Amino acid sequence: MEKNQKKGTVKFFSGKQIPLEMHKVRIVQSLKLVPVDRRLEAIDEAGYNSFLLGTKDIFLDMLTDSGTNAMSDEQLSKMFVADDAYAGSQSFVRFQKGVSDVFGKSLILPVHQGRAAENIISQTFVKKGSIVPMNYHFTTTLAHIQINGGQVVELFTPEAMKIKSDHPFKGNIDVQRLEELIKKNGPENIPFIRMEASTNLIGGQPFSMENFQDVRKVADKYKIMVVLDASLIGENAYFIYKREKEYMDKSIGYILKKMCDLSDLVYFSGRKVSSSRGGAICTNNKDLFNKMKDLVPLYEGFLTYGGISIREIEAMTVGLYETLDEDVVGQSPSFINYAVQELDKLGLPVIMPGGALGCHVDAGQFLSHIPQSEYPAGALVAAFYIISGIRGMERGTLSSIRDEKGADILADIELMRLAFPRRVFTLSQVEYLIDRLNWLYHNRNLVGGLIFVEEPPVLRFFTGRLEAIGNWPEKLVKKFKADFGDSL
Repeated sequence: MEKNQKKGTVKFFSGKQIPLEMHKVRIVQSLKLVPVDRRLEAIDEAGYNSFLLGTKDIFLDMLTDSGTNAMSDEQLSKMFVADDAYAGSQSFVRFQKGVSDVFGKSLILPVHQGRAAENIISQTFVKKGSIVPMNYHFTTTLAHIQINGGQVVELFTPEAMKIKSDHPFKGNIDVQRLEELIKKNGPENIPFIRMEASTNLIGGQPFSMENFQDVRKVADKYKIMVVLDASLIGENAYFIYKREKEYMDKSIGYILKKMCDLSDLVYFSGRKVSSSRGGAICTNNKDLFNKMKDLVPLYEGFLTYGGISIREIEAMTVGLYETLDEDVVGQSPSFINYAVQELDKLGLPVIMPGGALGCHVDAGQFLSHIPQSEYPAGALVAAFYIISGIRGMERGTLSSIRDEKGADILADIELMRLAFPRRVFTLSQVEYLIDRLNWLYHNRNLVGGLIFVEEPPVLRFFTGRLEAIGNWPEKLVKKFKADFGDSL
């Protein structure tokens, strides 16, 4: 097989390369596609916030891959043999072995999900005046660091903000800017350097092993800790395997361990990394472990369950081992790549190359007539739901924050993210997505902006409510009905 052809992808006689599902479906869950009039009512009731939609009104749920990945038969079977002890559970012992085998870290603090890990890490190491450099922030990471008095500095490279690019590692950190930041502010004010495996907010873009090694050298030079957000580490390892010449003959397992070896502290969300729930902080440094461990019983649960169902710990352990399987970690990127390539052929603005987690549509170009102050990415998510029944997520200014004067801090990039949970959707459903998004692009001038009517002070994109500026949703539905008739 040629190296540039993904495993699990078949080249057809027509010349197309189609992602092939390397699994079979044994249990199914029915879906409903409610009429477009009901979808308009539903998004209005939800305050034009896709988080507030009910699943009874959703056809394809592409909000997130967090906790929505398909679980394997082995994961489900292990949930029936869990040791439900509050303390000293043997399920946790098996989890420890799994983390050690896959990540090479022996000291583990279980937490109920990734943001819980961020809370403990930030409370332990961040103080007023701290500066945390990273390749790009995630919403909850930023919130936890700021709540504890710290400041995030993003040191992405110029390639990161190019929508259409052939650069294989747009998630790299700018090492030169990193060293300049350390010299300017002093290493004593930088508690750690954070690297996010497959940067969530800029298109699921990975970093290279070469870049991570360079970050490690700078960290060693100034004696600064390196923290790895490993929630999408499997996909990042997959991209290194596919795109970085030195590692094309290495296994996913080898690459995973090497990434973790470069990190003092690794944390992850089991909702992403292992098709399960839960999460953990892991390290080989006993001093770091001891600084954090007392916060786990306070915020999460005892040290051998950390607020996670023991059954989920068993499933998470199996999921960690499955992360070593190229067929598992490569399935979502192959489907994303297919969608991205097809949408690009149609002239739609999508983040390229395809990354991890989802297909990211550039709402800034798609709805170029809507100013950022009217949340074009949020408007695109709402409009796409209305005409398709597909729930996506806004990743733009709506997901940002306000400054001290109350003005929006405009996002670097306005994206609609359509998540591809592992082994959940079929290719015909992806074709439906492409068709409806293509129709919307040809009718994009019908879409207008949004305005907040209820705005929480923190993480406003989760529960905030908005309304449409003008009656553009009704106009959109009218055009949809004119083109599709009685079609849903």
